[in-house]
Amino acid sequence: MRARFLGKDPASQVGQSPTLFATDRTDRKTFIAQGWVVTDRQALIDVGPVPEGEAIIEIPEEVLKFYARRYQEGEH
Repeated sequence: MRARFLGKDPASQVGQSPTLFATDRTDRKTFIAQGWVVTDRQALIDVGPVPEGEAIIEIPEEVLKFYARRYQEGEH
């Protein structure tokens, strides 16, 4: 599987880079999100148990706009 860069949070500081990537999987469309690990106790309670091999991350709205832009440009 390959990952193609879609965009990085334009407000990122050095060493912090919430980022979105598209994969080239052929069986289904998937994305890779790089973000901050959620450690807030209440947020973790609200989300509930996280299965083995998964993680809860937080990403800025600006990064999600790269997902929307991909489809607005007709790139499916």
